[in-house]
Amino acid sequence: MSVKVLYVEDEPFLSRIVSDGLASSGYQVELVADGSQVMQTFSRFSPDICVLDIMLPSRDGYELAVEIRGQYPSLPIIFLSAKSLTEDVVKGFKSGGNDYLKKPFSMDELLVRMEALLNRIPASAGAGTQKNTVYTFGPCKLDTVQQTLTTSKGVHALSFKESALLELLIQKKNDTLERQEALLKIWQDDTYYNTRSMDVFMAHLRKLLKDEPGIQILGLRGVGYKLIC
Repeated sequence: MSVKVLYVEDEPFLSRIVSDGLASSGYQVELVADGSQVMQTFSRFSPDICVLDIMLPSRDGYELAVEIRGQYPSLPIIFLSAKSLTEDVVKGFKSGGNDYLKKPFSMDELLVRMEALLNRIPASAGAGTQKNTVYTFGPCKLDTVQQTLTTSKGVHALSFKESALLELLIQKKNDTLERQEALLKIWQDDTYYNTRSMDVFMAHLRKLLKDEPGIQILGLRGVGYKLIC
């Protein structure tokens, strides 16, 4: 059975191009052009992933994402928007988005980002089911849907890749997470550029966790990382 995509976009030309691109890539697409129709479409269509514009008639994408996330905590949401200021992107993640793609974008990039999310959250965990996506480790908590890390210092917003990296570390806690495994699962390739990018994200996670008792992220030179907790 093909993966079901709820695509919410009110721009006719763009919606036609993206819908055709998704369909030709094997997805089953339901297009909605008005924000007021989104939630009723959920109950009828039961999507596996939602691709959501922000500037919509009736209800904007931020408001919709909050409601979607409240009812379907595991459903992947990708924002597509011409709103490109940092505060717009941050608001998108805080309202429940898993990823944020700025217009104009390439169809290939959208497909890769969708695939990455669907690999993390299987289609069986879409609107029809609810999957546990909260991890507790030591005194800390990772919420992979909200993409937040709760520590003794407070709640920290994570990027998509930071959340995915920490999730892999927790799943292999006290064991080695090999660099190549993380790169292939999250970036889909293990090029030098992506390796350097991963090191930057890992450094930020270490900074957030450095004052937590009993928790440490070790770097294993030439091999990978290990979360001790």
